[in-house]
This record gives sequence, structure tokens and C-alpha cells, in this order.
Amino acid sequence: MKKHRLYQSFLNAFAGVVFAFRSERNMGFHIVAAAAAISASFYFNVGKAEFLSVLSAVFFVFMAEMFNTAVEAAVDLKTRKFHPLARVAKNVAAGAVLFAAVYALVVALVVFFGPVRVRFF
Repeated sequence: MKKHRLYQSFLNAFAGVVFAFRSERNMGFHIVAAAAAISASFYFNVGKAEFLSVLSAVFFVFMAEMFNTAVEAAVDLKTRKFHPLARVAKNVAAGAVLFAAVYALVVALVVFFGPVRVRFF
């Protein structure tokens, strides 16, 4: 019985990921940016630590976007009309995504600035 529950938990988690990727328009941008960052990591042959930094930034942005999706869904479920606290919850969750995206940009600048400068200038 526990194996079934564990299996079902993984299926539910996967369904949540699929929902976030299909329903959030910003996920498309995040996917393109993630692909570019990972491709650049291979192109510039960055070290293990730098590659892990890039991957952690990518996953951090995806996780923040999924948490934002969850907050928005929960707020929408509870509130049928405008409420100032609903706006606060959604804005704060969106702010977390913004922070994650800025962090990812900083990681990209730190990791790739040296290689880009050497190869192109």
C-alpha cells in the first residue's frame, strides 16, 4: 500500500509541474533562458562549481514560479471578488519570482562575463 501512495505522490507532483509549465506564460521565457544558460555553460566549458551555480539558479527560478502559481491558485480559490490581501499575496509571490530571476541574472553575469569578454572582445 505504501508503494502505491509513494507512486501516486510522484504522479501528483509531476502533474503539478506539468500544470505550471502549461498554464504560466512566463514559464516559456524561463525555459528559453534556462536552455540558453545551460547551453552557454557547455559552450564556455565552465567548471563544475559554476555549472552547479547555473543549475541552482535555473531550478530556483522554476521553483519560485511554481510557488507563485500555487499561491495564485489558492488565492483565486478562496476569493471570488477583489480583496486587498489577495492582491498582497499575489504581489509578494510575484516579487519572489522577480528576486529569483534577478539572482539567476547575477549568476549568469558572474559565470559568463569572463568567458564572454575573453572570446568576443
